[in-house]
Amino acid sequence: MSLLERETPGVVMTPDHIRSRKLPVAADLGIAVVALLLSAAVVYGLGIGNWVLVVVLGVVLYLVGLAFGASRIEGKRSARNRMWRAAIYVACVLAILPLASVVWTLVSKGAARLDADFFGTSMNNIGARDPNGGAYHAIIGTLEQVGLATLMAVPLGVLGAIYLVEYGRGRFALTVRFFVDVMTGIPSIVAGLFVLAFWVLIVSPWFNNGTPRFSGFAASLALTVLMLPTIVRSTEEMLRLVPGPLREGAYALGVPRWKTILKVVLPTALPGIVTGIMLAVARAAGETAPVLLVAGGAAAINMDPFGGNQSSLSLFVYQQAGDASKYAPARAWTAALTLVALVLLLTIAAKLLARRNRLSSR
Repeated sequence: MSLLERETPGVVMTPDHIRSRKLPVAADLGIAVVALLLSAAVVYGLGIGNWVLVVVLGVVLYLVGLAFGASRIEGKRSARNRMWRAAIYVACVLAILPLASVVWTLVSKGAARLDADFFGTSMNNIGARDPNGGAYHAIIGTLEQVGLATLMAVPLGVLGAIYLVEYGRGRFALTVRFFVDVMTGIPSIVAGLFVLAFWVLIVSPWFNNGTPRFSGFAASLALTVLMLPTIVRSTEEMLRLVPGPLREGAYALGVPRWKTILKVVLPTALPGIVTGIMLAVARAAGETAPVLLVAGGAAAINMDPFGGNQSSLSLFVYQQAGDASKYAPARAWTAALTLVALVLLLTIAAKLLARRNRLSSR
């Protein structure tokens, strides 16, 4: 037993118990204030920028001043640690600011039309001078199109990832993985053109007396093409993170491979899989080009995704943003806020469901 342990029993040697000189909090705040004042004097005195440049230059001056002050009081090693920690905090704040700005803009400008008329009516028979009109038809279209795309993309994507991780070997698996990576970067308009050329112009005439027909289902097919690579890649990575001993323990008990995947591997990786699925759903819900190409858009309510033109929230935002009516921008902002809120609610519901399944599986 050391002398310190005999003199102070129960005390563990941690950085909190080591007495050393530290830069006071007041000095830290003083360096920040001086850096901002000096930055403002330089920027506005020379007339070279606005408050954005003041903040950027102030952060640089603050880090320099912090490094100098901390090195004089705490030492060079502690000063470097403090400076890099401050730089990490600043980078985190700078990363959050654009997101906070987007949310604030959506809420402030989209709250103007948050009323029953917006959520209960469509744009059918709404003129340029009419302040009414809503996005009920677009909300219905988004729910149906994204719902059908999710029903098609999730089983295919998850099963494809299971094949690549658990069964895939050789050139065929490498080829599948290569094409999945290529599909990840496909623009949405290419997926829309593919469905337009294949489904709308070739397949749909068989069910419509030889006439091509736009539909919400065609938009769902295009969204499925966009969702598949994201689901496959994210699910594949989550399945690879499942520890090998879990599989080996199930195999040692005589459990078949398919049941091990279903009862052990998938529940373990479920939270990550759900996150990847919701990323794909969010991307699909915000796509405009495929819906415009193969669903056509409509001002009236169409509950049938398999027949007739259909709109979506993203397409509604695009159309209202380009409308000449003075009432259109408010509709566009409220529709954008509705789309973000819808994706948020779906994400929260999926997370809660995944958490419940994970707990029940233990």
